[in-house]
Amino acid sequence: MRRLRSALPEGSPRWAARLAHWRVLGLEPDALEKPKIAVVNSSAELAVCYSHLDTVAQRVKAAIRRAGGIPFEIRTVAPSDFITSVGAAGGYILSARDLIAFDIEVMVEGAMLDGMICLSSCDKTLPGHLIAAARLDIPTLILPCGYQPHGHCAGEPVDVEDIFIRASQYLIAPDPDLLSWIRACAPCSIAGPGVCSGLGTANTMHMLAEALGMALFGTTPVRALSPKFWETVERAGSRIVELVMHDVRPSRILSPSAFRNAIAVLLAIGGSLNAVKHLQAIATAGNIDIDVFAELQALYERVPLLTEVRPNGTTSIEDLERAGGTAAVLRELSPLLDLRCDTIDGRSLGELVGSMESIDPHVIGSLAYPKRPRSTLMPVEGSLAPRGALVRSTAWVQERRDRRFIGQAMLFDDQSSVLAALKAQRIPPGTAIILRGLGPRGQAGMGMAGTAALALASSPLVESCILITDGQISGLINRGLVVAEVTPEAVSEASPLGRLRDGDRIAVDLEQRRVDVLVDDTILWQREPFQQNEPPPRGWLAVYATLVRDVRDGALVDGRRERRES
Repeated sequence: MRRLRSALPEGSPRWAARLAHWRVLGLEPDALEKPKIAVVNSSAELAVCYSHLDTVAQRVKAAIRRAGGIPFEIRTVAPSDFITSVGAAGGYILSARDLIAFDIEVMVEGAMLDGMICLSSCDKTLPGHLIAAARLDIPTLILPCGYQPHGHCAGEPVDVEDIFIRASQYLIAPDPDLLSWIRACAPCSIAGPGVCSGLGTANTMHMLAEALGMALFGTTPVRALSPKFWETVERAGSRIVELVMHDVRPSRILSPSAFRNAIAVLLAIGGSLNAVKHLQAIATAGNIDIDVFAELQALYERVPLLTEVRPNGTTSIEDLERAGGTAAVLRELSPLLDLRCDTIDGRSLGELVGSMESIDPHVIGSLAYPKRPRSTLMPVEGSLAPRGALVRSTAWVQERRDRRFIGQAMLFDDQSSVLAALKAQRIPPGTAIILRGLGPRGQAGMGMAGTAALALASSPLVESCILITDGQISGLINRGLVVAEVTPEAVSEASPLGRLRDGDRIAVDLEQRRVDVLVDDTILWQREPFQQNEPPPRGWLAVYATLVRDVRDGALVDGRRERRES
């Protein structure tokens, strides 16, 4: 048995204090020599995303004990996009990702525990767990805790994402019938615990954890509390003890090649735009030398869309699970992957993929016969976005013969102003709606532009207008053209977005993957930079806005003040 870092010198003051504390907790003295595992439970009583995690934690702890380890459950902040996005215009959502990582650091490093198993659920919990894993570099296993089953209303399937989309439509065009539908269906939209059932950020990150090699192979996506899920829980509790005993650390698994594999999966499933900054944040936290956006650009022309899970199409997440999930996608992508990458399963990715059985081609295509030739997640750059931006390649992009847009800018500083202008029909056709000041520093925590995007998608202007923003958008968007996460963000001195004026001509060319401002550079840079009119944040959001790095660096708070902005 290797010497564990948690095994303090016998007779030392801290050894004695632990002996006293843990004896009261029911542990025997020999527990001081056993592997001590943190069971990271990012849950609260606010949302169904993680309402089942207390039960999961008990099962995980029992499995760890049977494997010869000593589990210690620890808690972190627990954000949920639909619930804790109300305050500070959504600023507590992305910023909570970093708080999760810091919570883990304090508890795990403070106690010098030997490893951790992270119960991951809603959008920001899994990237927060992986940031901590990369930063602390102790044996870690990510346990994605499953998606929620959809409900039924009037005999039709419905989920919480349907409710949110319909409610966004209601903001622009109030309709008593629509309101009646929302009232009737909202309580019925969720049939159990877990994360949203579409391919939003949560399920995307669950799948990418497996693609990175940090979650057990063949376990995502998975319906929460299903028999398959409980089998995974048992495997995970045993495996984390083995990882500790063999000192298998994230630095052995989270290689640049593993990130490239994950980026290929992200493109192949048309996953959430948010995943790009999360992957970069994880890499930055672990000092892993990879530029996620650059790799996304390099792989975009090579990786087609292999599955059309909502909102990309009509395929359900249940269909994807039945067809083999992430493991099946990895198998189909294998000619493009580095199969030598290590995984927490103890085998290389190539060995695991080689054990895969046949899949359902109706759900998951192949490189030869993909669902679409290109992903629905498109990286773009240009004079308006020198450090890049992201486009959700919807039907507007896929079906138009002319994949170009040229129009005049109309500037907005918050979502409510966009909604009011759409409702009052004050936006002319052919307008580039510019929603700025929502980057991670401009609106501390990074503002949400999803409601404005959904409202535009419900408007007659959806075919003639576009939305450009430095904020983040929801994975629910499936109509219209939205250019999101424009970098540098508007409050940066180096941001062209911050120097736009009403009436400036904007060009988007999706064939060339460019977004440009058609204003002479000399004129553009003589203008005053953008000034945020919002009052300065207080508390945690003030700390976040002061220390956060650029979105292309993952919007990560890591204590280093330098920011690459040009």
